[in-house]
Amino acid sequence: MDKADKQQRSRRRMKASLGILSILTGALLGVGGYTFLYAEGFSYLSSDPKACVNCHIMQPQYDSWQKASHHAVARCVDCHLPHDFFRKYLAKAENGWHHSKGFTLQDFHEPIMIKGANARILQENCLVCHEDLVHELVVGVNGSTEEVRCVHCHVDVGHGETTGIGGPELTALFEERGR
Repeated sequence: MDKADKQQRSRRRMKASLGILSILTGALLGVGGYTFLYAEGFSYLSSDPKACVNCHIMQPQYDSWQKASHHAVARCVDCHLPHDFFRKYLAKAENGWHHSKGFTLQDFHEPIMIKGANARILQENCLVCHEDLVHELVVGVNGSTEEVRCVHCHVDVGHGETTGIGGPELTALFEERGR
């Protein structure tokens, strides 16, 4: 076999490899794009509370928020996401990953409950919005074991108990984590 034949075979292999790679890339982009559009992916980049009910599991939270005392002054993102740009979209990405994994594999807890990192964001946002009212309560708190969580007493503020959110399981979760 001469050098020209080897080069021609090499080019054919390269073209075949590029063709296969192109087909796989196209299939991946097509399935990913379809999934993103089907799941209304662009809505998650907004701050519209209706984005939270794209999946049926969040309907009780949305319904209870509409009846809660904070409905007129706070949207989902105001309480559940950091207010600075970078941390907000990092939290959205992390939550999006966990939610898509949970709903795809159907391995999420029902009723849904807030996790530790998101509970800390919620607490941070309570303190930011209500700083004038709670400053004296949190001065001198040195660590998480001493911290008083706002939702310990105000569990119904964002989501009313009437739709079955929170209750004994949420209380047990906060007590278990020492919060």
